[in-house]
Amino acid sequence: MSNQFHSLRVAEVIAETAEANSIRFEIPPELRGAFAFSAGQHLTLRADIGGEDVRRNYSLCTAPHEQDWKVTVKRIAGGLFSNWIGDNLRAGDTLDVMTPHGSFTTDFDAGRKRHLVGIAGGSGITPVMSLLRTTLAEEPDSRFTLLYGNRDSASIIFLDALADLKDRYLGRLEIFHFLAEEEGDFDLFNGMLDRARCDEAIELLIGDPASVDGWFICGPGPMMDSAESALVDRGIARERIHIERFTADRPPESLAREMAELQSKAAGIEMSVTLDGRTRRVQFSQANILDSARASGLPAPFACKAGVCATCRAKVTGGKVEMAARYGLTDEEVAAGYVLTCQSVPAGEGVSIDYDA
Repeated sequence: MSNQFHSLRVAEVIAETAEANSIRFEIPPELRGAFAFSAGQHLTLRADIGGEDVRRNYSLCTAPHEQDWKVTVKRIAGGLFSNWIGDNLRAGDTLDVMTPHGSFTTDFDAGRKRHLVGIAGGSGITPVMSLLRTTLAEEPDSRFTLLYGNRDSASIIFLDALADLKDRYLGRLEIFHFLAEEEGDFDLFNGMLDRARCDEAIELLIGDPASVDGWFICGPGPMMDSAESALVDRGIARERIHIERFTADRPPESLAREMAELQSKAAGIEMSVTLDGRTRRVQFSQANILDSARASGLPAPFACKAGVCATCRAKVTGGKVEMAARYGLTDEEVAAGYVLTCQSVPAGEGVSIDYDA
């Protein structure tokens, strides 16, 4: 099974800003195949914090060809894991790390000539940085434009690295910084990437958005919603818009009520669950399929439990399942029968779930 944890040694902890640290992991030769990743994917980190099994997802900020496994963790006010990392983790320590996963990526081909655009806010730069590095290195005729929002210049993660890349790839990389609490000479760049500023930036900096081959958006929820709506309202095909969410909004009350009714009706239903090559009968006894599988003793994989990371993805091979949030799945995955088991409830008997598919 691919979604396994491995104990990795921390090679280096790098202070990127006053709030963000990058963690570089040592990957033993025998694990390099398992830890091969695509640009834009993330790692799930696990630690015991005060007796609690805590898991969080952090995107790799490096490119696959660099053979360098590094994630960046920004402190969040009240954030259990992010502050534990900043206060405690040191080079030489070990941390449980799950093999890479995620669909915030694209295929690369040296013969392609594309224009890709990243719209990032704060630590949302991490997967976009991986995509940016990979595009410039692996597609010599492609170019990349980055719209990057932050509080002020001191909070810009990878500021120097981005400047170096811009110098190295003259004419192929454009970077525009938007600062919410610091004023520059041009009003366009003074403020957060809200809907009005996204509209203006697309019009003035990108020109024809339909000519862009792929849009990659990651950052705070309101920023992502603003960027997405600005593109959709311009008729940009949704398959060209890629969004990576680290948190999920609360579901509408109507959906929450519907899922609660399904949970009540499904109580006691037996499901068939395949994991690590073995199939077992599992009773639906918790709020969702994932928790029910784990309650039965199966080590079903998970991280966020919010429908965002797709760590708990499985394929429905029999019966019918209802799913609430599905941020972590593409339309193609949903059409192929995949669900996020942390968000799913059996809608009747005969449900079969395959985590290995």
